[in-house]
Parts: sequence; structure tokens; C-alpha cells
Amino acid sequence: MHSEDTLTIGLVSISDRASQGVYKDEGIPALEDFFKRTLSSPWRIVTRLIPDEQPAIEAALKDLADQEGCHLVLTTGGTGPAPRDVTPEATLAVATKVMPGFGEQMRQISLNFVPTAILSRQVAVIRNRTLIINLPGQPKSIRETLEGLRDAQGRQTVHGIFAAVPYCIDLIGGPYVETHEDVVKAFRPKSAIRSKPA
Repeated sequence: MHSEDTLTIGLVSISDRASQGVYKDEGIPALEDFFKRTLSSPWRIVTRLIPDEQPAIEAALKDLADQEGCHLVLTTGGTGPAPRDVTPEATLAVATKVMPGFGEQMRQISLNFVPTAILSRQVAVIRNRTLIINLPGQPKSIRETLEGLRDAQGRQTVHGIFAAVPYCIDLIGGPYVETHEDVVKAFRPKSAIRSKPA
């Protein structure tokens, strides 16, 4: 058993070819690196590498939320317009609430780089007490959408989506998540900020 203070994160990479061993998955390693650099409070991960099959994606999301007790589940891959891109459909199928702001902000960030960002269909939902977010498939895009954009002086010009994740997890009954502010500064209203122990 893990402490109630430990954030449990499910990472799901959705790719026919990576799941068959045709090439090495890059999504899960990119996310592991992000969390190593970002989180200052306790965390652990549970991973899944699965093909672009809607029943398999739905089953993985349900398992991570309901059986593994993940507070946060991040998926990579399968969010484009191609016939086998069914990650958003699978995610919406297991939802109890839809959180459209996450997808809106991810597309807004990616539009700074490529006009084809409007083809991305990432969604975010809540399943009971689990926040599930679809991320892009490429490591560079994963980092940009999570961390946001900075200018040449290192000042934040566009907020990444992870700035809102810790407070969302607070609101759905998860652990209090803290970050290294030089990577991502978690935003909470003043009334929700806990003082650090002396």
C-alpha cells in the first residue's frame, strides 16, 4: 500500500506499432522525465502500452482509475483524425465529467508551432476521482503542452496545462501535489495553498 499523500499516475501509450515492438515507445519515457523534473511531492507511476483499439483503451483507463487507484492518467497517441485514432472516443466513453479547457489550451499552445494543431482532438475528463488527459504523441509536443512556453529570458508567456492539474486533483479528492516552480508553477487560489512545514 502507498501513502494517501502519494500521487499515483497512470501513463498510457497508445500505438499499434510500439505495442507490437516495431519501434520503441517514446511517450512514456518522455512523461517519466517530465515528472522527475517537475514533482517535489511523492509520486509513483503505473504504465500501459496498448494498441489503437477502443475497447483496449477503455479497459486500460477503467483499470487504472478503478483498480490501480490512479489520481491522474495521461495518454499519448491516437488523437488525430485518422480512422484508427480513437483515444478521445475511448476517453469520453469512460467519463463522468468532461473538462474541455484542457484540450482547448493544448491546441492553443501547439498552434504556436504548427497550423495542423487544429487537427488534434485531445480531450480531458474526470472518471469519479481520476483526472484523465489525452496528450499529443511526440515528446516535444508533450513537453510544450505540459510546461507551456517561455521567452528567451525564461519568463512564462503561455501557461502549460499542468499548472492547473494539482488544484484539479485537490478538488476531486486526491493528494496535495507540489511542483518545482522553475519547471511548472502550480496555480491554486490563495485559500487552497498549504503552508510548508517549518
